[in-house]
Amino acid sequence: MPYPEKLLNEDEEIVEHLHPHWLTLVPAVLAFLVICALSGVGLAFLPDASDSQGARHALLVAILAVALVLLIWLTLAPVVRWRCTHYVITTRRVLIRRGVFSHVGRDITLGRISDVAYEQTLWDRLFRSGTLHIESAGENGQETLVNIPRANDIQQTLNRLIEADTSRREYPRPTLG
Repeated sequence: MPYPEKLLNEDEEIVEHLHPHWLTLVPAVLAFLVICALSGVGLAFLPDASDSQGARHALLVAILAVALVLLIWLTLAPVVRWRCTHYVITTRRVLIRRGVFSHVGRDITLGRISDVAYEQTLWDRLFRSGTLHIESAGENGQETLVNIPRANDIQQTLNRLIEADTSRREYPRPTLG
């Protein structure tokens, strides 16, 4: 889903719209598989229908209820958090939006960014992700974006945008009039 254009200024364009790397969803997928497998094993070992029907029904409801709660907590919640985390890089600023029920946002204009760095572990390099550190002037200082896809490319893109923004502010286009 594209970032809402109505939140941008008139002369601003989206350069990158990112979510955290898909690798952040691997624990949720593994949890889904384990919960489904354990639920299947639990259902397979339910007492036969010839035994106490009430106990079988209670165990069935308990297994399904626990599985549902665990699926929501360990699988659905991380997917929704991933989907509701936006890193938007425009021609004028970096917008960071996080949160499902309560939202946290930060906008860093390119002119206030003093340093952009990235780091990658061996694991990150294998999957083309990494951590991006954006140092900005102001009271909030550094913003760390973890599990960014193509972190090294994004760092280079940000550096080019910062240079272009600095040039634009130093040498504004003459207006015709």
